[in-house]
Amino acid sequence: MSAAAGHRRALLKAGLLSASGLTAAPAVAQDNGRKVLRYAFLAAEVGFDPIQLTDLYSRIVTAHIFDCLYRYDYLARPFKIKPNTAADLPEVSGDFRVWTIRVRPGIHFSDDPAFKGARRELTAEDYVYTFKRIFDPRWKAPTYASIAELKIVGMAPLRDVALKERKPFNFDTVVPGLRALDRYTIRFEFEVPQPRFIQTLCSGDLYGAVAREVIEAAGDKTMERPVGTGPFRLAEWRRSSRMVLERNPHYRHVTWDAEPNADDADGQALASKYRGRTLPLVDRVEIAVVDEAQPRWLAFLNQEHDLLYGLPNEFVNIAMPNNRLAPNLARRNVQLLRVAASDITLTVFNMDNPVVGGYTPDKVALRRAITHATNIEQEIRLLRRGQAVPAESPIVPNTFGYDPGFRTEATRYNPARSKALLDLFGYVDKDGDGWREQPDGSPLVLEFSTGSDQTSRQLDELRRKDLSEVGLRATFKPAKFQENLKNARAGKFMLWGVGSSAAAPDGQPAFYRGYGGHVGGQNLARFRNKEFDALFDRITTMPDGPERFALMQEMKRIMLVYAPYRQHVHRILNDLAHPWVIGYRRPPYWNDWWQFIDVDAAAQAQALS
Repeated sequence: MSAAAGHRRALLKAGLLSASGLTAAPAVAQDNGRKVLRYAFLAAEVGFDPIQLTDLYSRIVTAHIFDCLYRYDYLARPFKIKPNTAADLPEVSGDFRVWTIRVRPGIHFSDDPAFKGARRELTAEDYVYTFKRIFDPRWKAPTYASIAELKIVGMAPLRDVALKERKPFNFDTVVPGLRALDRYTIRFEFEVPQPRFIQTLCSGDLYGAVAREVIEAAGDKTMERPVGTGPFRLAEWRRSSRMVLERNPHYRHVTWDAEPNADDADGQALASKYRGRTLPLVDRVEIAVVDEAQPRWLAFLNQEHDLLYGLPNEFVNIAMPNNRLAPNLARRNVQLLRVAASDITLTVFNMDNPVVGGYTPDKVALRRAITHATNIEQEIRLLRRGQAVPAESPIVPNTFGYDPGFRTEATRYNPARSKALLDLFGYVDKDGDGWREQPDGSPLVLEFSTGSDQTSRQLDELRRKDLSEVGLRATFKPAKFQENLKNARAGKFMLWGVGSSAAAPDGQPAFYRGYGGHVGGQNLARFRNKEFDALFDRITTMPDGPERFALMQEMKRIMLVYAPYRQHVHRILNDLAHPWVIGYRRPPYWNDWWQFIDVDAAAQAQALS
């Protein structure tokens, strides 16, 4: 029996193929003995200009093309920061207002026609230009608000000139807070202390260095022309279908230097084997876009993909019954890699909406009644197959400010309390049709913005059932994510379910969702509270410690009292890898990892033969 036929028989036995004609495609041939990693994104990329991105999958790609000044150690937990293109750790003033960094000489961009055949060295000016682009109104950078809050000396006036005079942004204007002191030295100066700025400098997916001449040559097509100094370059791109990245031939000499924790036996074994090896370990990464769960699952089983990045919940009971790898997969030496995600899912209430928004007691009561009516444990059990834990606060696991012992009745499923709140504040069935009306007798219909994918549909049905049990009527309006995001930022929605992942080890970004200065941006709820904003400003400039942690606890309570969001879950992520994939670990809040993993090409080729 051929290998492909054997796999198909196993799939039929597992009930994953049917007589409907769905069959697994044959495995692809090995790529001339080169080390190739193949896997799938479950959503399409948008493009590859770092400052224009919000989606995870585009940022995974850009994290491997563009280089930031610093990086997180691949295996150290919770985190350890190391120089990347920087020559050493930054020189920081005692008040955290001045950061001076020296760029390592001899680093070069990958080739591009804009360089006219010359090798193009990375310099301090490239980072000056990269950060200035965020302030250029032309690009509408999603991260502008958070970078503007750093209060880089001189950058706000420079942006204001471009906005008020409607002229092109002047990149040649030297500002005191963002300048190159010489070819390899960059200095940042801030109006207020920035004790955690180094974490911003670790985000290559967003703030990796770009070359000015490439951006200017690309014009409006910067999303299609990523040129960086990172370990990989884009070799092939079929939009929303396939991406191929190959080893950057001009990548500097970098070696595997991860420092796993002392109690990490697997990590210590990897360190013994790979420390000192030249990176990247693989030659090529091939990414398919497969948005449906079953084809993605089948492609992994049929060895078309080496890694299943995110086991679909639909197949959890088959792949890992009782949270243990299924015997048939264990016999094939498939690896199960589980991690508590640094993420959260939320229902967003539009605080400007006349039905669910507002700060009066009746409006707060309605939002809290909806919160108490939402059965999170059922969501975890039925929809997420047990692969999540309830979220008690906005702060996500593995970040500063997260408190695993934090508990509050404000987030508990309690339909009796939900009904009591609704009754008390006049949300009762006045016309006898079985549905509650608003206190003034007008209809009460909760309209959720939602997606059209299977998971969204399943979640919508759970919400509909939960709310109907307390007499609340819900409707659901499906649209693509980008359309929902656009409407949310414009305040044109009532409720929306979203997810959010940490991009740094500090929990403060979770509070952007409640900060008044981010209304229209990350504050999708359009929540405004002076006490909360004042606390936000305080924790921004404070070093980590007990006082900062205590203030963050108070900020959690303010958000829970007014309920602009209903926290749902923190996910548990399960990845599967075939045995020839070596050293894979999903990072908690950074996106570059391809260069650190190995593929046993001989074992891969044998399995595919």
